[in-house]
Amino acid sequence: MEDLKQYIREVPDYPKPGILFYDISTLLQNAKALRMTCDRFAWMFHDRQVDKVVGMESRGFLFGPIIANDLNAGFVPVRKPGKLPWKVRSETYDLEYGTDSLEIHEDAVGPGDRVLIADDLVATGGTALATAKLVEGLGAEVVGFGFVIELEFLKGRDKLEGYEVHSLIKY
Repeated sequence: MEDLKQYIREVPDYPKPGILFYDISTLLQNAKALRMTCDRFAWMFHDRQVDKVVGMESRGFLFGPIIANDLNAGFVPVRKPGKLPWKVRSETYDLEYGTDSLEIHEDAVGPGDRVLIADDLVATGGTALATAKLVEGLGAEVVGFGFVIELEFLKGRDKLEGYEVHSLIKY
């Protein structure tokens, strides 16, 4: 899976000095790399009977619908507060400095739904765990997480202990 690294642009000192940003726009621009990425997720989860793929704002929206289509599943967006027009459930989670929240439509998933959570990157795992809590709070089952990139040094996988977690590229 490491062959996909060649399609990731590394941008030093973005968004602030000392941060090395892994830019997926170069992967998205390459039809072959985008297809390989989504095909690999579909292959990893093809036997899990996924009903819905949940993608977090905003880059989870780029991969989630393609993976959902490949798995013959629906797609559900999880968004920042105030972005969804219907009744929502919210989950607040800790950041390095402060808190943030995510929301899901309360009728987006439900009992019996088998859900794959997909995003471009897992760092500390807070966003992913909050999303799992939203999904499970509505009675659905999280069958796994799929990330394009995992920043192993931040140990986000540790927060997701007990879940099946796959990442295609590790730094």
